Amino acid sequence: MAQVLYITAHPHDETQSYSMAVAKAFIDTYKEKNPNDEVVHLDLYSENIPQIDVDVFSGWGKLRSGQSFDQLSEDEKTKVGRLNELSDQFIAADKYVFVTPLWNFSFPPVMKAYLDSVAVAGKTFKYTAEGPIGLLTGKKALHIQARGGIYSEGPAAEMEMGHRYISIMMSFFGIPSTEGLFVEGHNAFPEKAQEIKENAIARAKDLAHTF
Repeated sequence: MAQVLYITAHPHDETQSYSMAVAKAFIDTYKEKNPNDEVVHLDLYSENIPQIDVDVFSGWGKLRSGQSFDQLSEDEKTKVGRLNELSDQFIAADKYVFVTPLWNFSFPPVMKAYLDSVAVAGKTFKYTAEGPIGLLTGKKALHIQARGGIYSEGPAAEMEMGHRYISIMMSFFGIPSTEGLFVEGHNAFPEKAQEIKENAIARAKDLAHTF
């Protein structure tokens, strides 16, 4: 049995969001084909995702200096403890499905906060004399992303930093590749929006059979 972490970063549900509609088609089909796998949904807009702030740095510093967790302030305990929960959950998963829109060439800020929470030296990667090495080998990742314009080719391709960033982070963690499933052009070509959405949903269902 595999554990799938289904990580969504959109304030809307599948009735209003193209990325969420395609993701729902994917995850529903995946569940049908893999009934013994555990799918855990993390809605980042509903979860407590601490920012790495002064309390977090202070708490980490105290722990490195030899103080116990019980010696941290209440704010430090709450934030550092939650970050530990998130990173432990991430490490325990076998597969990751990230769902985001493309906003201002990237993704919603809550996704960056989440990726920061799981990028922990000694847990998802380690430093060596030859440079950092990822510790999450043997896992796989998928990124489902809706883009109103065309970013897979043409002049805008170099400006897409959402999928690129997630792919880099997964590679940094030792995950060899991140598949991308993109819904694009529905704002640029509104007359084709429904067709674009339906085609993406069909591709999502096909991909769910092999992911």
